[in-house]
Amino acid sequence: MSTSQSPPPPPPPPSNPPQTQPTPEVIEEEEEEVVTDDNDSDYSSIDSEIPFTSPNQPPSHLTPTMIDPLFTSPPPLHDSLITPTSTLQDETLSDILPYLSTSPLPQDLFSYNAHGVPSLRREAHINFLHASLGRLPGRFVAADASRPWFLYWCLSGLAMLGEDVTQYRDAVKETARSMQNASGGFGGGGGQLSHLATSYAVVLALAIVGGEEGFEVIDRRQMWKWLGGLKQRDGGFEDRGAYCAAVIITLLDLPLDLTPESPAYKPDDPSFNLLSGVADYVRRCQTYEGGISSSPSAEAHGAYAFCALGCLSLLGPPSITIPQTLNLPSLLSWLSSRQYAPEGGFSGRTNKLVDGCYSHWVGACFPLIEAALANSPTPVNDSLFSREGLIRYILGCCQDETKRGGLRDKPGKMSDAYHSCYVLSGLSAGMHQWVLDEGKDGGEEEWMVLPYLEGEQVFENGDRVRAVHPVYVIPQGAVRGMRGYFRGKGGFN
Repeated sequence: MSTSQSPPPPPPPPSNPPQTQPTPEVIEEEEEEVVTDDNDSDYSSIDSEIPFTSPNQPPSHLTPTMIDPLFTSPPPLHDSLITPTSTLQDETLSDILPYLSTSPLPQDLFSYNAHGVPSLRREAHINFLHASLGRLPGRFVAADASRPWFLYWCLSGLAMLGEDVTQYRDAVKETARSMQNASGGFGGGGGQLSHLATSYAVVLALAIVGGEEGFEVIDRRQMWKWLGGLKQRDGGFEDRGAYCAAVIITLLDLPLDLTPESPAYKPDDPSFNLLSGVADYVRRCQTYEGGISSSPSAEAHGAYAFCALGCLSLLGPPSITIPQTLNLPSLLSWLSSRQYAPEGGFSGRTNKLVDGCYSHWVGACFPLIEAALANSPTPVNDSLFSREGLIRYILGCCQDETKRGGLRDKPGKMSDAYHSCYVLSGLSAGMHQWVLDEGKDGGEEEWMVLPYLEGEQVFENGDRVRAVHPVYVIPQGAVRGMRGYFRGKGGFN
């Protein structure tokens, strides 16, 4: 349903591609092995490891009173059975706890607010993402088939940080044109076969920068035919990409009917279309743990949980589609178990380490579930996860503290575009609350966003990032712009 998972193997690439098509989780692993080239002057702005020194010392009389001790001290219980997993978890905690202490680190790396929480290093992250859209060192050739992802990650991150990304409109348009195949869809680069993941990333990048000329680059007719070729009779899509397909279909306002050439075409059931059976496919992917896997009988993974909920939210009102499709109490229990203490961040799977990217993949599940429960007999009156814990993990542990900037998995890891995007998305989910107007009586549904203001917040208002749409993970205005444009065209005109 999603685009990837790790360490289980990624979906098989198209046959004989010029370059395999990595997906986001695969790139996450690759980027940890990619090191920047100190001799590459074009990348020097995001390759410096000189510590960032802040002139703003935290108050010497700092006495934070609102931080729950759960998030500042080792767990009260410790399993006496020593395993490689428990040893690695202990090592991770020893690395993370100094960053979560209410006392500043010995090095003056950040500016701190009154609660001892670092401020968002907005300008450093902006500089990092702008540089990541430029020329990269030669070692990034390993990620050549993921060029569309770098576009999406960087543009989405910049938008959340408040940057005007329309300056990239022409460049994104021409880059997208070079990646489009005559048979439909987008590859990872010129001459590479189309893939659902890279097509999704290109469409989102074009939506973020906006502009009718860029929208017109997309050959919607061929995209529709190509997606029909990926549709499966069991309701899913090739490459385990139901969420990617649903996003593309709805943003581009594509017809849902299948051509007779589609492998999923059913002459005896002409009503079976591009989105038919998706909910049933998602249902079969829920595991005994309550989480969601990439395909039936696989391991539950946080990224697939978000993609499943995103799919269901595009099929209809989540208050109907999610409870009807999934065992919601079981899923909520599994998602809640992904948030760790004292870290405050999320893991992607059972017995795995916390990782900043799951601030989005798991953290962004909760707004969709809250929307699903909004009209239930027992509506949610409080947050379903610890926003305080997540925000402190992101601001304290996921910000690169050097001049390099960018956001990362955890202390000891290097920042990269992938984590910068999804850590910021998780930060946005923690700082905002979404309410869905389901558009009853014939009206169109509309997501509405407000700052989350319950209780005392642990961050300054100046550190708030912009909200992104809870399903499409791009700015709300970008969703309206692309969907409105193609709805207004009528057919493939």
